[in-house]
Amino acid sequence: MTSDRDEILQAVSSAVLAVTRHLSVREVLQVVVRSAQRLLDARYAALGVPDDDGSFAEFVAEGLTDKQWEAIGPLPRQHGMLGAMLRDGAPVRLPDLRSDPRFEWWPKAHPVMRDFLGMPIRDRGRVLGIIFLANKRSGGGFTRDDEELLTLFAAHASIALINARLYERGRELAMMEERNRVARELHDAVTQKLFSLRLSAQAAGDLLAKAPDKAAAELDRVQRLAGEALAELRAVIVELRPAELDRHGLSETLRKHVRMLDRLHPALVTFECGDLAPLDPEVEVAVLRVAQEALHNALRHSSADLVSVRLCATDGGLTLEVSDDGKGFEPGESRGLGLASMRDRAESIGGVMTVESIPGNGTIVRVEVGGGCGR
Repeated sequence: MTSDRDEILQAVSSAVLAVTRHLSVREVLQVVVRSAQRLLDARYAALGVPDDDGSFAEFVAEGLTDKQWEAIGPLPRQHGMLGAMLRDGAPVRLPDLRSDPRFEWWPKAHPVMRDFLGMPIRDRGRVLGIIFLANKRSGGGFTRDDEELLTLFAAHASIALINARLYERGRELAMMEERNRVARELHDAVTQKLFSLRLSAQAAGDLLAKAPDKAAAELDRVQRLAGEALAELRAVIVELRPAELDRHGLSETLRKHVRMLDRLHPALVTFECGDLAPLDPEVEVAVLRVAQEALHNALRHSSADLVSVRLCATDGGLTLEVSDDGKGFEPGESRGLGLASMRDRAESIGGVMTVESIPGNGTIVRVEVGGGCGR
């Protein structure tokens, strides 16, 4: 057992070091899952963090390819064995998961899992997450010693997870305080610019008839001040961008948003994204806001069964596409859908927004920044 304990300490050390390297909670979860998978010699391993909406706020897995993971679909909900473990908060060790009455079903693309070991990660009676292991590589299923080993590992892993959450929370608070400070400074600067611009415009109006040359000089000053005010306002927008963009980037932030909407609405909401190159902060904010508005419109007004979000990039640019199979609309019916503000956002980053909608055949909102990525 001494060597096993050494392995546990090494595995937990990796998770704790992940926190000290300033990784996100999700990255710490991945380290914990990989450590548990190696420690117990499991073919499949996963770790789910429950949310308050009957699903999982985070769910990471090892042993599945990206293609398999995409085919499985949205995050699991708290049903079947997952829900039972959350309710009971007790370890589960089974020779065959499928024979247990608490097991319900898997998505079609889900791999077959037989021997199973599930372990809650607890903090003072509260379940922070659950580690799931399946299909022991060496055969014979998981033993009582394996269960004891994972119990000890989970107790230490909870420390790493709590520390990661505390670090992220502290980081978010620091970022919010800094944003608020910068926003106040920028607000003051913009206010001063606009006040000077107003005075210069009044002076130009007064001088226009009697001193055209001086009026022209004042108008030049108005133009310069307007440009500076616009630059300051754009800086405000960047500084006040959602904290999630700093934590996760555009693709993951949008993925989480889509996942939440899929849980909250009867329509199926899906997300597809290729690899994205680093983007300017202003571009990330604008694309996210357009996507959120387009999703809001589709889910509120279209009566769609399926709403799809697609985000892709090439060397030349970025394309966002939000489509639905809803009732569509005539061009004259589009007022009130926020299309003008969405178009303004797209144009503010040098992009182009197009809307295709046919009554009875759904709607596609597309934003192209730079070169498009095709369909």
